[in-house]
Amino acid sequence: MKPALLLLLALTQVGADKQVAFDWVNRNAAAIERVSLNIWDYAELALREFKSSRELARWLEDNGFRVQLGVAGLPTAIVAEYGSGAPVIAIYGEYDALPGVSQKAEAKRAPRVEGGAGHACGHSLFGTASAAAAIAVKAAMGRGGIPGTIRFYGTPAEESIGGKNYMLEAGSFEDADILLGWHAGDASAADFDYSKAMVSVRFRFKGLPAHASTSPHLGRSALDAVELMNVGVNYMREHVREDARLHYVISDGGGQPNVVPGAAEAWYYIRANKHKDVVEMFEWVSEIARGAAQMTRTEIEITVDDDSHERLPNRPLAELIDANLRLVGAPTFSATEKEFARKTQKSLGRTFEHALSETIQPLPDQPEQGLFSTDVGNVSWQLPTGSLTVASYTHGAPGHSWQIVACSGSSIGQTAIAVAAKTLAGSAIDLLANPALVKAAQSDFETRREGYEYRLLLPSGRKAPQFAEPSRTEGR
Repeated sequence: MKPALLLLLALTQVGADKQVAFDWVNRNAAAIERVSLNIWDYAELALREFKSSRELARWLEDNGFRVQLGVAGLPTAIVAEYGSGAPVIAIYGEYDALPGVSQKAEAKRAPRVEGGAGHACGHSLFGTASAAAAIAVKAAMGRGGIPGTIRFYGTPAEESIGGKNYMLEAGSFEDADILLGWHAGDASAADFDYSKAMVSVRFRFKGLPAHASTSPHLGRSALDAVELMNVGVNYMREHVREDARLHYVISDGGGQPNVVPGAAEAWYYIRANKHKDVVEMFEWVSEIARGAAQMTRTEIEITVDDDSHERLPNRPLAELIDANLRLVGAPTFSATEKEFARKTQKSLGRTFEHALSETIQPLPDQPEQGLFSTDVGNVSWQLPTGSLTVASYTHGAPGHSWQIVACSGSSIGQTAIAVAAKTLAGSAIDLLANPALVKAAQSDFETRREGYEYRLLLPSGRKAPQFAEPSRTEGR
């Protein structure tokens, strides 16, 4: 057996420090659930996570962390830390919800607020478990003997503009040695894969409004430009790589039918397995947009909101997380929870072998290719990054679905939190206590990024959109 594996086996035992961390998670189960359900209840959209960020910031501060809220020009971004010096082991969490997927914690489609937001990506679980993991590590560090700094990054707006990129540009990650995270899923596994690269871009057309019946010849329709652009892109689809994804919404289509729209906008996500291919497609789509502007005699403004490279995998971190996940064990669910999940599967149109996953997937020998995109991608090219997925919702449920919202607000999601928090805490303790693990992760990181051309389409000096908080009502 390789020496590195012997070291890994020795580290991933429930020693005294890990036991303290795991015990903290067990003792504080009620508080963890309260924070999670509060954030689920708030269901705040990207850059509007005011209550959610305060909930986490207060919790961390109450547990002895030095907390900054409102970093990198993002009012809802958090940096919280405990300890001092190297190594700096960081855990990140997200807490933004998605529009249009409001859902009660029920096994049938039942919006809490018609047309409202909901945690259809499980971020209410994500932010809570990551913060809990950081606090649990702090409890272990309180015994003495564990050097360094444990840090929590609260990263807003993952679902839209990519809050981590603003934090990265502001230098928030500069002195961190390792970044750990997790995500809700329908199965449990240490992540050893690439994500897709993605650019989020808005094409804003400006025309001339006019009466659509009495003087249409005097108008120049921005909506015509949007529709012509979309037709062009849809013809483009035949000639892109198999791994490409092009999807859009018309985010502004005008006011009413009897007015020639003077302004209109199409919002695109352009994805591919490799960032260089995203850049190529972005340039092609932009040419189509400029052609649509010429055809309609309108003006075009192209704004890149987010540009994220594919997430870089890290083998030593994947092995460490896998070992700690197996030490903790996959979540186990009650008969009532399985019955709940089975009911949510009925609308999915097929039969599933099980309702909820209670096993751990094997760690692949080589990195796999995911179909998702994430703003942690750019961070992963700046420092070694590792993560895991924990079964948190109905097996087979599609991403961004009401089933995920329902499970996140039920005991199913809360069961997953404990597994995620303990796995992250155990991995962080190993990294803090063993410089060789940090060095191995950094060596793998340097090897994988060697020769990579890191280029961003984001404009320099940009500032995040700002939103006013509707109210300061606290609590659930």
